[in-house]
Amino acid sequence: MSESQHTHAGRRLLITGMVLTVLGALTAAGALWSVLSSYTVVTARGAMEPTYHEGDRVLIERAGGEDVRRGDVVLYSVPDRYRGMAVLQRVIGVGGDRVVFAEGALTINGTPADEPFVKEADPGFGSAPYDVKVPVGRMFLLGDNRGNANDSRYFLGEDSGTVPTTAVQGRALKSGGAPVKLGLAGAAGVLVTLGGGICVLAGRRSRRSGYGR
Repeated sequence: MSESQHTHAGRRLLITGMVLTVLGALTAAGALWSVLSSYTVVTARGAMEPTYHEGDRVLIERAGGEDVRRGDVVLYSVPDRYRGMAVLQRVIGVGGDRVVFAEGALTINGTPADEPFVKEADPGFGSAPYDVKVPVGRMFLLGDNRGNANDSRYFLGEDSGTVPTTAVQGRALKSGGAPVKLGLAGAAGVLVTLGGGICVLAGRRSRRSGYGR
């Protein structure tokens, strides 16, 4: 290969390498930022058994109360409960819902609640009857382990046990698909960056080889 050909080949490798390095670094940084800004991990307590056992690490997607739906498991905190600590509980009723527990049965808007996740299939477990109309912008929450959950049932004298949706910090992911994809994207970005670095080194070596002829 002539000196000119070595020089051109080296230049192409350098340009390709620099482009790959920049694209790879941006991809990896973007994926890392998305994971850190969109997700967090919390430790479950016994109140959410059997869905989450005490000590389980639960992946939480950062979300506001406007994104919460009935049935979601959310992480929330309010200053006057649980010493201000964030807790995991399941949303049973949202604004406008009527939540009633009577004669051992839980109904939502007159329909029996379908709760296959409740421990020992007991919707109340020692609860006194209650009839709550959830105000707009608030939620009624229960633990899945009704026998060991200090939830909305024990604060009925305070806004019927409901909490504002603005208290929500995030919701538990039903699957880890999204963060896994982001992790793979980050790994791909690192590989592309390494490939770009190799191209840059090869390009420089090729150009030096051409100049030395």
